[in-house]
Amino acid sequence: MKKMVLLLLLAGLASGMQAQHRVTGKVTDENGEPLFGVEIYIEQLHVGTTSDAQGAYSLSPVPSGVNNLTFNYLGFNTLQKEIALDDLDLVLDVVLETSVFHMDEVIVSTPFHKLQSQNVMKIETRTVASLQRSGSPTLAQSITAIPGVSELSTGNGIGKPVIRGLSGNRVLVYTQGVRLENQQFGSEHGLGLDGSGMESVEVIKGPASLLYGSDALGGVLYFNPEKFAFQNESEIDISQRFFSNTLGSSTSLGAKTSGKTWKFLARGNYSTHSDYGIPDGDRVTNSRFNEKDFKAAIGLNLENFVTELRYNYNNSEIGITEGIEDQTTSKSLEEPYQDLSTHILSLHNHFFLNRFKLDVDLGYIRNDRKEFEHHEEEELLSEPHEEEGPALDMDLRTLTYDLKLSLPKKERWESIFGIQGMYQTNTNSGEELLIPDAATKDIGFLFVNTLNFGEKHMLQGGIRYDHRQLDTEAYELSESDAQAEEEAAIVQAIDRDYGNFTFSLGYKTSLFEKVSARLNLASGFRAPNLAELASFGVHHGTNRFEIGNPDLKSENNLQTDLSLEFTSEHIEIFVNGFYNHLSDYIYAAPTGESEDGYPVYAYVQNDARLYGGEFGFHFHPHPWDWMHLESGFETVIGKQAGGEYLPLIPANKWSNTIRGEFKGRGTLKEFYTALELDSFFRQDKVSAFESETPGYNLLHLRFGADLQFKGWNAGVQIGWNNILDKTYISHLSALKYQGIPNPGRNLVVGVQFEFL
Repeated sequence: MKKMVLLLLLAGLASGMQAQHRVTGKVTDENGEPLFGVEIYIEQLHVGTTSDAQGAYSLSPVPSGVNNLTFNYLGFNTLQKEIALDDLDLVLDVVLETSVFHMDEVIVSTPFHKLQSQNVMKIETRTVASLQRSGSPTLAQSITAIPGVSELSTGNGIGKPVIRGLSGNRVLVYTQGVRLENQQFGSEHGLGLDGSGMESVEVIKGPASLLYGSDALGGVLYFNPEKFAFQNESEIDISQRFFSNTLGSSTSLGAKTSGKTWKFLARGNYSTHSDYGIPDGDRVTNSRFNEKDFKAAIGLNLENFVTELRYNYNNSEIGITEGIEDQTTSKSLEEPYQDLSTHILSLHNHFFLNRFKLDVDLGYIRNDRKEFEHHEEEELLSEPHEEEGPALDMDLRTLTYDLKLSLPKKERWESIFGIQGMYQTNTNSGEELLIPDAATKDIGFLFVNTLNFGEKHMLQGGIRYDHRQLDTEAYELSESDAQAEEEAAIVQAIDRDYGNFTFSLGYKTSLFEKVSARLNLASGFRAPNLAELASFGVHHGTNRFEIGNPDLKSENNLQTDLSLEFTSEHIEIFVNGFYNHLSDYIYAAPTGESEDGYPVYAYVQNDARLYGGEFGFHFHPHPWDWMHLESGFETVIGKQAGGEYLPLIPANKWSNTIRGEFKGRGTLKEFYTALELDSFFRQDKVSAFESETPGYNLLHLRFGADLQFKGWNAGVQIGWNNILDKTYISHLSALKYQGIPNPGRNLVVGVQFEFL
């Protein structure tokens, strides 16, 4: 593998010595007036520029072959042009049409890098900057603003994404173009990512195993890193946010520069929060957390070869609350707490070989998860003692590779062949074992094809085969666990192989002039994780004694999605429906017994089904061009084969927003204000070992302004969350059974300065 990658790199460098191509042109509006500041970008090359005061632009080097050139400008429809270069430079003049709605986005998480309007699958996409307007202290909380996405939470610092009722290993997270591996089977630690230095997030709501393999059965969160500066430009920015509820702050500093060939960027972020406050004035003891994050990247663009190296280090120290006890505003962690460190290194290479394109993506992820327990006996000693080592210390190392060959595009056909794989090891060095030492090997082969029937009809399908080999080491039980296990004091080693075929088939069409429809049928799979196979003992994060099942089979599902969209000059309406059938769904069920004072849960399997969807509209009334009215409703119902409800299914949610967007004058470029009402309905469709959750309403207020000066820009955002200080408990909160409410009122103030 190493020799093959080295040869590919050398071939790319050699091809880069060929003559360079350049694309030039002019961007105007429908009246022929030049547009200044239009963003022109080629996603495959990670290269872009902006138009000048005369609307002119120039972009180089651009490789031979077919590429998609995207034109973005606020207030206008996003335009994507397919360009084909052989030996000559290209002159391309374009005209942008005005639009009152959001810009059409290029979708990176699916093949062919189409615009959302051209994509067969319905992908939800949001910029991270827009999500941060919600004032959420973590990235995991902010993405819940996306329809169909929820969060399993333990206070403010711990949150795991839920897509249409599925979470954990059923939702795959991608960042920097590689899969994030951080023991995501557990709901008791955070996402492990910080929003600083991220451009946007794309959400695939449904099985994406065809594109990503195992663990994409429930969907994918695809985080796109921030782009390099445009050609021959440099930027420095600093931002600061303050949070009243946690007396918290978040500081980010970034710098980037790009020439014609080389590009560089770096960013650091530090966040710190005290215990969060609830509406009665108390603080939830030891719910504090601190986070450090650093990102850096370097890019090289040659004629027929593009490479991009990125690195991300994230460290989170998160307190684990045991209730409302001592009241303090300290930000220093108390036991029990977690110390989570993640290193992500990614290398992306794009080779343009005449009409072929080869993408070679390599990733290395190291996740070190430590947990420090509370030692009650130390409280009885008058003399201070040195801090003991972590009770839990897991070192997870993952190497991933992803090779995709794009065949020459024909008149109607676009095809991709791919090989993806992973090698992963888990090593324990703490006092306790949550999961055993293990090694995992994955390899998958995929083929995806798109057929275009003119501009109104598109058909896309594919097939994939995956193989996973999982080997674990035997381990001895702790003294208390051994007493619970009468037959043996050793959990036996596991040597298992899993093989799965998956497929997808999607069709997009224009039913009428302003109505489009998408119909998708896709299968997915998930191999059982180490906790489900080999647990035996107390899992403190879930407050239960868990027993794994080494005979578990892979989960498989088949999901049907139907999406309808109506778009006119002043209104957008969407309806998304889905039905998801899961075979051999894995879950932990109570046995009715107890060990060491904890209830015993054993992993079992049963068929299940989930169904529901999202509905909404965006109304822009005329002649009040500044006003936007938005409303959205989302629902999920999950049942087992016998009719019992599945656990941890989010409550129905209805969101309503009235937003005003205004153009300023002089230094005030634009400003906005918004009033949001989130209504969560009573969740009474619960599993046998859950309790119902009452409904509640949350009111939020937002303000923001962008200022433009000569050589630098500034931005101000003010968010007031839960302004009525409503006392509530989310159905997906792990603190629900302790009776601990979610945070009360929170005022968030953010400022940003950008120097050009």
